[in-house]
Amino acid sequence: MASLMENLIDVLEKQSSEYEVLLGLSQQKTPIIVSGDLAQLQEITDKEQEQVSILANLDKKRAEITADIANVLNKNAETLKLRDLIAMLSARPTEQKALAAAHDRLGAAVHELKRVNEQNKELLDNALEMISFEMNLVQSTQSAPETANYNKGAYNTGNTMGVSTGRFDAKQ
Repeated sequence: MASLMENLIDVLEKQSSEYEVLLGLSQQKTPIIVSGDLAQLQEITDKEQEQVSILANLDKKRAEITADIANVLNKNAETLKLRDLIAMLSARPTEQKALAAAHDRLGAAVHELKRVNEQNKELLDNALEMISFEMNLVQSTQSAPETANYNKGAYNTGNTMGVSTGRFDAKQ
């Protein structure tokens, strides 16, 4: 049981470290989003994907260790929480303290990552709104109102005011 706890604490510490790396990448992404540098944004996103892959592997190890601990304790692995394990370790204060510290560090890293990601999401949403606004503006200038010009047969000639239908002419 002691080696299982040591393994769990080790995996939680590694997860905390990897989440902190991911947090750093997310914090680097914020000014890149503001500046609109798509090349750097893609680069950071690729690095984040690598981190997510590492975290997925560590999470799988953590789940396996937790299942082994639940098996030893004769508990259900699905309902066994880290807080429950910390409470059960009252007879072993050093392991209890180490597990609590690892749990708290991991929780803090995940909480801060969530906050930064929400901030980045807001920035991206604002950028998309601005792009949509600019697209609508461009489209509206190309569909100016028609004039009320009629030909001899009382049909509208449909000339548009102030906007030519041609595109950019490099020779002008």
